[in-house]
Amino acid sequence: MTALAAGFLSISMMAQKNPKLNAGNIDEVLAAMTLEEKAQLLVGGANNFFSQTAVMGNFAQTVPGAAGTTATIERLGIPETIVTDGPAGVHIDGTRPGTSKTFYATGFPIGTCLASTWNTELVKDVGRAIGNETKAYKCDVILGPGMNIHRNPLCGRNFEYYSEDPILTGRIGTAYVQGVQSEGVGVSLKHFAVNSQETQRVVVDERLSVRALREIYLRGFEMVVREANPWTVMSSYNRINGVFAQGNYDLLTKTLREEWGFRGIVMTDWIGRRTALPVKQCVWAGNDLFMPGQPEQSKDIVDAVNNGTLNIKDVDRNVRYMLEYIVKTPSFNKTTGNESPDLKIHAQITRQSATEGMVLLKNQNATLPMKNIKTVALFGTGSYHFLSGGVGSGCVHTPYIVDMVEGLKNAGISSTPLLTDIYRKYIDYAKLKFEADRNPMRWFENSNMGDQKYPEIAISQRSIISEVSKADAAIITISRQAGEGVDRIIDEEFGLTTDEKNLVSDVCAIYHQVGKPVIVIINSGSVLETASWRHLPDAILVAWQPGEEGGNSVADILTGKVNPSGRLPMTWPLSVYDHPSTANFPQDKVEIYDYETLKSSGYDIPNRDYTMHSEDIWVGYRHFDTNNKPVAYPFGFGLSYTTFEYGKPAVKRSGNQITVSITIRNTGKMAGKEVAQVYVSAPKAAYEKPAKELKAFGKTRLLAPGQSETLKMTLNVRDLASFSEKDNQWVADAGSYTFMVGSNVENINGSATLNLEKYTEKVSDAFVSKK
Repeated sequence: MTALAAGFLSISMMAQKNPKLNAGNIDEVLAAMTLEEKAQLLVGGANNFFSQTAVMGNFAQTVPGAAGTTATIERLGIPETIVTDGPAGVHIDGTRPGTSKTFYATGFPIGTCLASTWNTELVKDVGRAIGNETKAYKCDVILGPGMNIHRNPLCGRNFEYYSEDPILTGRIGTAYVQGVQSEGVGVSLKHFAVNSQETQRVVVDERLSVRALREIYLRGFEMVVREANPWTVMSSYNRINGVFAQGNYDLLTKTLREEWGFRGIVMTDWIGRRTALPVKQCVWAGNDLFMPGQPEQSKDIVDAVNNGTLNIKDVDRNVRYMLEYIVKTPSFNKTTGNESPDLKIHAQITRQSATEGMVLLKNQNATLPMKNIKTVALFGTGSYHFLSGGVGSGCVHTPYIVDMVEGLKNAGISSTPLLTDIYRKYIDYAKLKFEADRNPMRWFENSNMGDQKYPEIAISQRSIISEVSKADAAIITISRQAGEGVDRIIDEEFGLTTDEKNLVSDVCAIYHQVGKPVIVIINSGSVLETASWRHLPDAILVAWQPGEEGGNSVADILTGKVNPSGRLPMTWPLSVYDHPSTANFPQDKVEIYDYETLKSSGYDIPNRDYTMHSEDIWVGYRHFDTNNKPVAYPFGFGLSYTTFEYGKPAVKRSGNQITVSITIRNTGKMAGKEVAQVYVSAPKAAYEKPAKELKAFGKTRLLAPGQSETLKMTLNVRDLASFSEKDNQWVADAGSYTFMVGSNVENINGSATLNLEKYTEKVSDAFVSKK
């Protein structure tokens, strides 16, 4: 053999040892990987989880401010991929050292606001815009949507989630995922699963029945997995019936992969090495990627394989999923953007989606839309410091946030100058004081993000009286902020503070004395107590946290440029104690870093070490409606500036699909949209069932006065099934099903019946006690 031939042979052998990854040679690359490389690929690219930037979820070097990366293996042509926080927009740093260019991202409406649109096509448009910005900013996956159930109004992260109902959650989540992934980037469904509280979320054991787990907490995830093929799923910190979700084989393999057919990757929520949860257990259970990653975790994988406690087949399975994910990404295919998304176009999308999600709770004497209003007195710190979103990893560095003053000014309505000056100067002071007092452990609070809630200030009656002659109406903004790591407390955050109660009472009394209206704007991601004060103002509008265009979106509703069509995605109770889950939910403000002090008692602490889901399936309207318990505003509620007439509904079955049809006509004097909600009452079974459950919904196009539209809303027979723990299967009993169509769970406009034979669907023994 000549030296030249030997050289060619050597090069050929090296090429076989070092194949470069492509979509067609995953088996070859997997075979060429060393154990160390395999372990490296299953662990995120962070070097120091316990640095300050790490705690902020900031690991990416390529994209400053992004949440993390996967490992690079240059020998095999495996690039890093980049994941960014969300889901209300791309969370990256807005500015970077060495350049004057800004990298702001659009602040879109929070999850509850999107769910309140009940408009899947609109949510899909929002998803496309977010996906576009994700790719433009050289990221591959946005960490969202948040799919957890609003078990209780006190959950600090409800703003990121959609609803108390799994069907609404699943439909809105599916639309969001389809929109994002249509842009060639991925999502990460989170937090899988039963992440129902923030207090001690890292260790709390969520103890619940298998029926509640499958019917309430998993069903929305299942719908998205089956219908939208998400690229990734994020396993939650908490335990479920004693087993950590990140090491739960029944959850991640038996249910997610084998039952639902998931083919993407499972990544952990952001945490370091856990002494209570060995890495080898997570790999075996089906957790493919440890984020943000620590070198010790790679070593743990190698050591476990070498000592025989982890099967290399489990490692290879997870590595294969990782490689299949990587070859889909923009980073691998070199299709990332130029870091210049069209923020102006996306601002228009967020403005439209926000208005469609706003919910009108009260409109006495047709106060809205405002008529002949030129000047308003704006009360409440939120009027001048409007909250676009929640705090924590879901914050977005927006280019601006439109407050109420600016939004109304853009609509031709001015604010009284003295009151405006008072609040503006107070906000400047409050920002400085906030930074001086801020606890560095509360990493999720940052005044530079623009989304901090500052304490309300007392406004004297004399000050209110001095303004009344200068204004045609008064607007009071009540703001609430919540976020990652801390749940809400009842008196200060669910209820109104003393200063807020006095403000609403005094303003209403003084303005009503002279015949001028008072409008309350609720700028909150979650439910507020309204029963004690809602009789006072003339109108109440829930604006949620509507993104960067918030002030403009509110003005569009107040002036009648847009007719409100949002509907509540959760029940607003008279009292938080009316929710049965409140008895088993943290009700005092104890934060993550205070836990060890409490734990030193030596006992398991209720609602920190464990939480009992004693309410079972009776979450939200399932409890209130079935038990005829009065509420402030029912699930699905929302007013309009016009009226609608419902025709007689019809229901038809074709194979496994059921279609409910109804004609809706605008009988009022203003163009508007209506949401038709389909609730189903099942025949009596051997186990208790809710009086009715949401199974489908539809939203009309914009109907001019006199116009009508026939909505056709579809569901599958399996959607009617409940979970039978006795038989370990989904069951829809034989008999007559009543399909009720209405504008909310309490206002049913018509019904139709359909006789069905028994439907059953056997599932695995996941979550069933093996004792």
